[in-house]
Amino acid sequence: MKLSKYTWLLLVSFFVFSCNPDDPAPINEEEIITRVTYTLTPVGGGSVVSLVFSDPDGDGGTAPVITGGSLALGKTYNGVITLLNEAANPDEDITTEVQEEGEDHQFFFSVSTGLTGAFELAYTDADAKGNPIGLKTELTTVKAGTGTLRLTLRHLPNKTASGVKNGDITNAGGETDIEVDFPVSVL
Repeated sequence: MKLSKYTWLLLVSFFVFSCNPDDPAPINEEEIITRVTYTLTPVGGGSVVSLVFSDPDGDGGTAPVITGGSLALGKTYNGVITLLNEAANPDEDITTEVQEEGEDHQFFFSVSTGLTGAFELAYTDADAKGNPIGLKTELTTVKAGTGTLRLTLRHLPNKTASGVKNGDITNAGGETDIEVDFPVSVL
């Protein structure tokens, strides 16, 4: 099969001009999250605790509403985080997006001084590479205390950095999609 020099010139031109190095790379924008719910269901029965952050009008409008909760001492809870964008019509479930893009997201959990040592938390979900995401957790209360539980969702953290797999945000890097402080008591 023989192609004329004009056909070759046309083919080469097509490939050269269709791949413009000045074209911007696709941007994966931060998620818009207006509601965070961390539902803690006690293993073996008991009261379900829902920690809720709600800011339906987004940043800069009405102050967000944050609902904390009390956890029972000596209990293990299965935790599930759900995320919504209530600014979309209809509401957009961001949880699915974070799960699907698990390699690009991780939740980190930290506590204020009053809750130091009050519970142990373990990730129970993982991305395709076996690194934690944090949409699902297991939390065991081991000591009474009162303070704040901070949930931080990082976009593009360095999951191979020191301590990150174990939930240490110090070396994670990335961008914060949302960070919420919930008032919590362990009684």
